[in-house]
Order: sequence, then C-alpha cells, then structure tokens
Amino acid sequence: MDPAKLSELKKFIQLCKSNPSVLNDPTLSFFRDYLESLGAKLPSSSDSHGASDAKSKSYVVEESDEEMADAGEKIDVEEEEEEEEIIESDIELEGETVEPDNDIPQKMGDPSVDVTDENRDASQSAKAKAMEAISEGKLEEAIEHLTQAILLNPTSAIMYGTRASVYIKMRKPNAAIRDANAALEINPDSAKGYKSRGIARAILGQWEDAAKDLHMASKLDYDDEINSVLKKVEPNAHRIEEHRRKYDRLRIEREERKIECERRSRRAQAQAEYEKAKKQEQSSSSRKPGGMPGGFPGGMPGGFPGGMPGGFSGGMPGGFPGGMPGGMPGGMPGVMPGGMPGGMPSGMPGNVDFSKILNDPEMMAAFSDPEVMAALQDVMKNPANLAKHQANPKVAPIIAKMMNKFAGPK
Repeated sequence: MDPAKLSELKKFIQLCKSNPSVLNDPTLSFFRDYLESLGAKLPSSSDSHGASDAKSKSYVVEESDEEMADAGEKIDVEEEEEEEEIIESDIELEGETVEPDNDIPQKMGDPSVDVTDENRDASQSAKAKAMEAISEGKLEEAIEHLTQAILLNPTSAIMYGTRASVYIKMRKPNAAIRDANAALEINPDSAKGYKSRGIARAILGQWEDAAKDLHMASKLDYDDEINSVLKKVEPNAHRIEEHRRKYDRLRIEREERKIECERRSRRAQAQAEYEKAKKQEQSSSSRKPGGMPGGFPGGMPGGFPGGMPGGFSGGMPGGFPGGMPGGMPGGMPGVMPGGMPGGMPSGMPGNVDFSKILNDPEMMAAFSDPEVMAALQDVMKNPANLAKHQANPKVAPIIAKMMNKFAGPK
C-alpha cells in the first residue's frame, strides 16, 4: 500500500476517534454502512447539525454530566462513633456526716477596735464561765459566754477557736467553720483553728479538705484527737483522690482519641479532595483534543477566520480536531491588495491540498513558533495587517510559502 495513502488513512482514523460525528457526513455514508455491517455502534445523525457543531455540543454535554456527578458526589470519610459520655461511679466512703446547718450566722467581733486591759480581763472571765458550762454539758450557755468574750476581745484567736469547738459538739459544722476562719485570719498559725475547721469539714463529708486542715493542725500542735480523726478521714480522702485520677485519665484519653479521630478525618478529607481534583484533571485532559494528528500541535488557536471555500482536496470532512473546526467556511474575504512580494496570490481558491502543509517540515516547525502563529492569526483577522509583518524574517517567508500552497495548481 502506498505509504502516503496509508498515512492519510491513519490521520482520518484519528480524526474519527477525536470527533465521531464526522461519520455523519453524507459523503461517508458508504463507510458508515460498512462499519454498521461489522456491528459498530455509530452516533445518530440527529445528534449533530454539522461536524464542528456536533463536536462542540458533545464536549459540553459530557462536561455538564460530569459536573453534575461531581456535585452530587459525597466524600466518603471514615467516621468513628461518638463515644458515650463518661459517667463516674459512686465512691464507697466510710463515716457519718450531717446536713449543713443553715442557722443565722453567729455574732462576730470587730477586729479594728482597741482592746483595753479591762475588756481583756472581762473577756477572760466570760471564757471561764463558758468552760464551766461546757463541763456541765450546757452548750448553749457556753456559746453565750464565749460570744460575750469575743465581743470584749475580738482580737483573740483562742476565743474563736474555743467557740468553734463548742459548735462542733453541737453538730453545727458551718458555724464552727466561720469561727475557725476568723481565728486563722487573726493568727494563720492557729493550730486550734485548723483542727476545728478540719473536724467540721469531716462532719460535712469534705474529706480531702478536712485531711489537709488536720495535717496542718498536727504539724503545728499534735494531739491524739487530731490523729484519731485523721485515721477516719484519710482513707476516704485517698479513695476520692484515686477516683478523680482515674476519671481524669479516662477523660484525657477520650479527648486524645477525639483529637486523633478529627486529625484522621481531616487527613482523609484532604486525600479525598486531592483524589477528586486529580480525577477531574485527568478527565479534563482526556477530553481535550490533541491537535491535528502529525500536524498542528494543540490546534491552531482561533482557527483561520474568514474561512477557505471549497473544503479540502481529498475530502477531509469535519475540520481539523484541536483547531480549524469545520474547515475554513466563507472564504478569506477579498484579496490582499498588491499581493505579497515574492508571489503571494491575490486570492485563496478552493480545493487546497493540506497534505502539502502537513508534509512540509519547515511549515510544521513554523507553526510551533508562537511568534509566527501570532502573526498568522493577525493577518487572517485582517489581511491589511500583512504589511507590518513583511519585514519580519521569520514570518514573511512562511506567509509567502503558505499562500503559494493555498494558490493551488498553476
């Protein structure tokens, strides 16, 4: 088989692959019949009003369908089930507690007053009466005497600490804590203040705070009562501390798992987005025509405006993929006044044999030069612009050679 004919056949097959609607051309009905006899599935002639138009419409529909598919696509990101909220178990504690006392707060002295020696002596006398009442079990009476002693000498931490101990006997821990706080404000090293507050807090079930106060009281002034209470308080304080550590650790681990899950989710989301973009890019690249097979790489931008009457010799219907869609309809308007020095014809007749261009290495190399292509487009848009390119040694010879080829047989 003639190599030239074989080459043209290959180009035609490539044209059909890139634009199957070419086969709708009536002049190729014999070829359609042959393909259908072999069981080939061909595009319907109703799908196109012209080779170029069919190609354009086919491309738009294909892209629209994919965009709709992408719009409805949901990125599948693995999500872990939300963990249930951590519910703390009950703590088994030992020891009896009482309900908080909500009595009206007891009278407190004014620490800013000047205490005279006479008031100080009177305060000691009232305290002595209170101690006697305590020994007789008269706790309410003891509170009255101690309150009188505090009002006479409000700067005495001992008076507040003593009254706090009486409130503890009366199972009024909140009142005892108020007096213990007052004693510690006057004397931060009051062992009696820490002891009274520690015992009162133990009565309320505030085991950890009670243990701290009692340990401090023991450091300042150890006694057997403090040690006895600590033996009951410390086990509960330790259970509470271990319980807290356990659930703090569980919450930290849960938070770390949540952070790790979110990190994996973000990474999967980013990977899915990347894969989606990559797929779209590959799909877009596969849809773009690859230019004229063996000829105009990437197509000739803008085509040849004005067109070229008569079509192509040898019958290449449907135009060139990637450029020159639909041939060059309409003919190049008018003539180029005066022609081009060197023999540019004054018109562009039909029946141009493009195989002469395709088989001309100099022409094909020139078409890959952006400067030459820009000049050609400029001249095709307006033949009058030819004059400004005649001085360009790269452009002028190519235009002259191209126009000589367009001139057809002489």
